[in-house]
Amino acid sequence: MIDDLNNDSPKDLPEGVHTEFDKSMSYGDYLDLTTLLSAQNPITQEHDEPLFIMIHHISELWMKLTIHELEAAAKCLRDDNLRPTFKMLSRVSAIQSQLIETWGVLSTMTPADYLKFRDSLGQSSGFQSHQYRHIEFFLGNKKPSFLAPHKHNKEIMDILTDVLNRPSLYDETILLLARRGFPIDQEVLERDWSKSHLENESVQSAWLAIYQDTEKNWDLYELAEKLVDLEDSFQRWRFRHLITVMRIIGHKRGTGGTSGVDYLTKALEYRFFPELWNVRTVL
Repeated sequence: MIDDLNNDSPKDLPEGVHTEFDKSMSYGDYLDLTTLLSAQNPITQEHDEPLFIMIHHISELWMKLTIHELEAAAKCLRDDNLRPTFKMLSRVSAIQSQLIETWGVLSTMTPADYLKFRDSLGQSSGFQSHQYRHIEFFLGNKKPSFLAPHKHNKEIMDILTDVLNRPSLYDETILLLARRGFPIDQEVLERDWSKSHLENESVQSAWLAIYQDTEKNWDLYELAEKLVDLEDSFQRWRFRHLITVMRIIGHKRGTGGTSGVDYLTKALEYRFFPELWNVRTVL
């Protein structure tokens, strides 16, 4: 067997396949798999803890890509370059679908399984995910008090404070509507970006005009639907999270101190793009 491995041309390998990586980059090198696969470090011997860790690692990786796409989409909006924006927002919606599916894998863990290692988590909680907070802030759910869990880390605080204090993705969209000639109230265009957008009649009127003449405003109409797709996916992600938590811990308080299911239920009430939902009733 060892002789076969040392053979320059093993018969069962595809013709031309590369096998020497002493001086070139391999798959594992490119992906830095040694680092990635060594990051799962359970603190108990319980069988289901690796599942719990990996689901959250996978989610954080998807969220990292989500942030990358949302930031690029916002830049395209500022440049009035909508075609790449559509692809980026579609990709984020597809990522959300993957995140939704991860809850299905996690829900294979029963309450009894989780309770075997839950106390070992201490006060750590998904509520403290700075990437999730980045996404929420960027989509417009601005809550300065939610910076508090990150005050021990200056680098993260600086990133989140920056996102909090600049226009959200929807703010950038509304600014685009104004540049396109739609009469948007000045108070919407020159406001404190650290606060969440509130429903505004001039914004709703702009969307109504767009939906009433889609041929004239096709790119803005397509943008509107991409945003609705995005919020639809985000809400389904939130709902699947809620059901998974309810299934595993019921109405227990979360490890991070939140009210658990009650907190997640309340979060479902928030709308990132309210006028885009309201206009459906007005049409």
